[in-house]
Amino acid sequence: MADDHIRYDILAQEALRGVMRKVLAEVSRTGLPGNHHFFITFLTGAPGVRVSSRLRERYPEQMTIVIQFQYWDLKVTDTGFEVGLSFSDVPEKLEIPFSAVRGFYDPSVNFELEFDVKTDVAAADEPAAQPAPEPLTIVSEKKPKAEKKSAAEPEKQPAAAADAGAKGADVVSLDAFRKK
Repeated sequence: MADDHIRYDILAQEALRGVMRKVLAEVSRTGLPGNHHFFITFLTGAPGVRVSSRLRERYPEQMTIVIQFQYWDLKVTDTGFEVGLSFSDVPEKLEIPFSAVRGFYDPSVNFELEFDVKTDVAAADEPAAQPAPEPLTIVSEKKPKAEKKSAAEPEKQPAAAADAGAKGADVVSLDAFRKK
């Protein structure tokens, strides 16, 4: 079996995170075009994530935000983004590194990216010389249009994202192509 010294799995995941980065950067400059809007799921405990202690208590593992009608100050850098959202009428500023994002979904065109995010605990258990591959999943199945949201809704996982695997979505996992 040949060793993958190039690490195509990591390169592909970085490239697809670049798609998310480019889309968010364009939206920060020009606003959301047409009916586009985004559900972004991220790990609240991942390194570099900055949310209020109130939100971290309520969502200790992960949360999903909606970028659609009521957001402000969207700023995008090479490593992450920050955005202002309102939670129960309380304005909050969130800073989220792209490495903490587990899912990016635009229901207006049924486009979804899912990422496997390593946590500090999992990373500490792995040998440093041979990091585990990060599986990459692209789901592009036609799904029913999501209803419009008027604010950030972290309490709900997008239904289409949650049941994507159950409905026979086209899933591409790089691990499926790796020799074991």
